[in-house]
Amino acid sequence: MNDRRLENIIGRLLQTGVLLAAAIVLAGGAFYLIQHHSDRTDYRAFVPGSQDLRTLRGIVRSAAHFHSEGLIQIGLLLLIATPVARVAMAMVGFALERDRLYTVVSLIVLLILAFSLVRAT
Repeated sequence: MNDRRLENIIGRLLQTGVLLAAAIVLAGGAFYLIQHHSDRTDYRAFVPGSQDLRTLRGIVRSAAHFHSEGLIQIGLLLLIATPVARVAMAMVGFALERDRLYTVVSLIVLLILAFSLVRAT
């Protein structure tokens, strides 16, 4: 694997991730507007979203049932996962090129990203 091929693969990964995430969020937003177009909004009190949408399992379950909020959330999670996948792909590419320095640097960045994502919940 050479640098140019790795750049093309990573570029395609980023494009696909962002476009797929945008399509899912757009579909979820459209479903939400169709389902809730006549709801009245009360701005005097904040009402947090469903408890199910605060866990990965709940988000996946909600999206699998085509609930609009679940689709929007899964699209946003995919958007967050896209740069993480980019770092993982770069690490694999550098390992295949036998570039130990960049493999280790990519691994450190990937561990920091994973730790921050896990720690945030």
